[in-house]
Amino acid sequence: MNTNRAVLVPHRGEVGGKQKNGQADGRNNRRVLGDIGNLVTGAPVIEGKPKAQISRPATRSFCAQLLANAQAEKNKVKPLAEVVNKVPAKKKASDKPAVQEAVIVISPDEEVKKKTIEKSPLSKRKAKKTGKTLTSTLTARSKAACGLSNRPKNEIDDIDAADAANHLAVVEYVEDIYNFYKLTEDESRVNNYMEFQPELNHKMRAILVDWLIEVHRKFELMPESLYLTINILDRFLSMKTVPRKELQLVGISAMLIACKYEEIWAPEVNDFMHISDNVYTRDHILQMEKAILGKLEWYLTVPTPYVFLVRYIKAAMPSDDQEIQNMAFFFAELGLMNYTTTISYCPSMLAASAVYAARGTLNKGPLWTPTLQHHTGYSEEQLMECTKQLVSYHKGAAESKLKAIYRKFSSPDRGAVALFPPARNLLPTTTTTTTSS
Repeated sequence: MNTNRAVLVPHRGEVGGKQKNGQADGRNNRRVLGDIGNLVTGAPVIEGKPKAQISRPATRSFCAQLLANAQAEKNKVKPLAEVVNKVPAKKKASDKPAVQEAVIVISPDEEVKKKTIEKSPLSKRKAKKTGKTLTSTLTARSKAACGLSNRPKNEIDDIDAADAANHLAVVEYVEDIYNFYKLTEDESRVNNYMEFQPELNHKMRAILVDWLIEVHRKFELMPESLYLTINILDRFLSMKTVPRKELQLVGISAMLIACKYEEIWAPEVNDFMHISDNVYTRDHILQMEKAILGKLEWYLTVPTPYVFLVRYIKAAMPSDDQEIQNMAFFFAELGLMNYTTTISYCPSMLAASAVYAARGTLNKGPLWTPTLQHHTGYSEEQLMECTKQLVSYHKGAAESKLKAIYRKFSSPDRGAVALFPPARNLLPTTTTTTTSS
């Protein structure tokens, strides 16, 4: 007979340790615990296996009180006095055990259970937080492996902090959006197509773009419409041979499509007929519009230099600096009008070079910051060639025969940034002004 067995603590409905009518609220099937000392040794008691031996009870007077309230069953357990005698004497306060065991009182009273668990040292250990999680540890190790942990925290500015409450700024997704733009910008780029256009050359294209900039300004259209117009124009010319007499028709049809895509109130066909001195009829414009959309397969959602410009200008300006903004757009449009620059550099590089040239022209130091390099993905060395081309166009803009951009950015509403002297330290050794020819 196992002398360590003891009965449950009496619960409601029991009198003197005996149940009324042999049962108490249907709980007569509850098994007897293997240890009345209420000690948790770390391993559960499994029926049919020897029970763990307890060398030290965790309870003192409270355990004795519980034992006094329990009534030992006849011929199954020893008298209460013998069980109490086995409890060792109280230890001194200095002899506290290193690890205290949890006290669990088995009772149907949920309130007693809750109080007991709250007093358990095990629950206190679980409540303690280590301060470092596995994720934070792995992140720190990754940063250390990449050499990022030594960088100052304030080296890269949070350019979206001011727009955190603006839902239209989509701060949560803006980085993913621009990463997608960078991945897909090559899909809408064009290669050198002039060699496949027997009646066209880069000078004719520059004249057309110069005229489209004038039309864009006269209609007071959004800047997105201009950049998309030139993108549609170049992509269509790279796919289909166009005679010289239809080049202007392609230009106004491309602008009509771009305005329908970007503008709230797009100009009507009659407006484009009037602006071109009625050289083309309504049917000519609509037929060319249909031909362009067919060749492009209605693919109009493309990352133009404009979408990168607005992001990079935001990274370049500590505040609402209109000079940098106007100067960057001035350089970007000079690059768009030049055929060689358009086909040589992707939209994001053209936009980043325009911002770099603008900072150099306005003597903003440093010319390139870690914040700009982070958001553009380009270093100063990567941008230097394109930047020098843009600065050379600025130097020859005043003498160029195509003055639409120069007049546009010489006006007070554009800050007259075209009148600023070009950045001499960014001029190439041998300047080439293709747009002025």
